[in-house]
Amino acid sequence: MLCRKVIHPTAIVHPDAKLDATVQVGPFAVIDGGVALGAHCVLGPHVYLTGLTTVDARNRFHAGCVIGDAPQDLKYRNAPTGLRIGEGNVFREHVTVHRSNQPGEETVIGARNFFMQHSHVAHNCVVGNDAIVAGGALLAGHARADDRAFVSGNCLVHQFTRVGALALMQGGSAISQDLPPFCMARGVNELCGLNVIGLRRAGYSPEERAELKRLYHFLFRSGKNLREALAGARKTFTSAPAKVLLDFVTDAKRGVCADPGRGRSEGE
Repeated sequence: MLCRKVIHPTAIVHPDAKLDATVQVGPFAVIDGGVALGAHCVLGPHVYLTGLTTVDARNRFHAGCVIGDAPQDLKYRNAPTGLRIGEGNVFREHVTVHRSNQPGEETVIGARNFFMQHSHVAHNCVVGNDAIVAGGALLAGHARADDRAFVSGNCLVHQFTRVGALALMQGGSAISQDLPPFCMARGVNELCGLNVIGLRRAGYSPEERAELKRLYHFLFRSGKNLREALAGARKTFTSAPAKVLLDFVTDAKRGVCADPGRGRSEGE
């Protein structure tokens, strides 16, 4: 069925804003002049889009979202800065996503992500594809959440911290150190095993999952110094998923979350 642009009469749309002919804008929404909206985007009531914000097709913004507003950074001086959003994301009620804090930089949201109510993505964050950021979760400035990451309700991700691909943060957890791909976090900066269900749902083979389990124990539960464990692991674990995990840990600038069971044998 062919859709046409529908803008509620109470909405305020700046004449310089660029809206595809299929966009739908709900009551009391406000769209500023630097915004560009792709095909089949839907804005619910009281949505506010601002900044140099580019939104690809089929994004859905529920009531009260504020997207592209100024960064909460005391060094920011009202410069024109950007936010880029890919296709097919869902932003539930009162989600906030802030634009970057420097000209020439962007906050970046990929495709098919799901942001639940009252979650927040701060300036200069990068969110990959197919991630979930649950209700009340907060990503601080320059944080990163990679593809299929799951940040559960009321979780806290410190600035410049990375959440790896298919990693999962349990509800209410907080990290200021990087959470490696495929791993689960709980409490504060603690690992608690692999995201086995996520790996299975993502199509990783039993052999790949078994190797990742062995690698997890080798890195985080062997009692070895992590640098020493990394050097040894590269000689033993050679699959593509293992390389993703090893490269992530090697590149960590803030350190990585630790398993409190460090030093336990694999059978414990």
